[in-house]
Amino acid sequence: MSRCWSPPAVSGWPRCTRSSGRNREFLDAHRSAGRSVRGIGEPIWPGRSEVELADCAQHESLLNLAFGDGPAWRLLCPYDENALPQNVLEEARANHPVILAEGELSVSEVYHPERARRALRGPPLPPPGNAPVELPFTTGELASVRRLVERRCLEVGTSADVTDDLVLCVNEIATNGLAHGGGRGVLRVWREADALVCEVSDSGTIADPLVGRARPALGKTGGRGVWLANQLCDLVQVRSGAAGTVVRLHTRLTDAG
Repeated sequence: MSRCWSPPAVSGWPRCTRSSGRNREFLDAHRSAGRSVRGIGEPIWPGRSEVELADCAQHESLLNLAFGDGPAWRLLCPYDENALPQNVLEEARANHPVILAEGELSVSEVYHPERARRALRGPPLPPPGNAPVELPFTTGELASVRRLVERRCLEVGTSADVTDDLVLCVNEIATNGLAHGGGRGVLRVWREADALVCEVSDSGTIADPLVGRARPALGKTGGRGVWLANQLCDLVQVRSGAAGTVVRLHTRLTDAG
């Protein structure tokens, strides 16, 4: 079992992105009270899917950016060297500045602090596991976007609450696409083995690599779409570069046939 020192992470399915804003609030509260902070974060463990592993690695990279300039504190990220693939361990060494192995601390020679600033540019998202239903949309057509998501939720048997949450999240992401992606976008919806996936793409580019990871201020107008999706969906994947932006929302199907 090797251990990597870095700022925090969280477990789930994978729900990693929920932790950054809450950890920042927790850290600020304890810092103001004069307390030191230590944590253990293990978003990566044997059994994770390839999709989950890629975004958990992205999450751990971004933690260095989110907390790198803050007050001193420690986070221990355990990795099982005997059970995890070699490429996952190599990602861990690239994302953590200090490695603890067999009781010895060492500086990671492959750690790249600038890696986090390019996190939204890769790795590319895998193609859909099944043929998606596709809907191009433009200004004034958000009702069609919502109806498609609701229809697909009904077809796979999600609960009313889950359906409402997903419709809300897709509407927010699509609204962002219209505002910042040239007034048009494309919605794709498909079923994976254990999830319903909604993907919104547009021609805009997201400048902030930490988008959706901090709770928006109460008085702020806008900027809640990705953050809201991180609260309500099981996995949110964001990729953005010169070619445009893609946001995928995964809702796990636990009881659906």
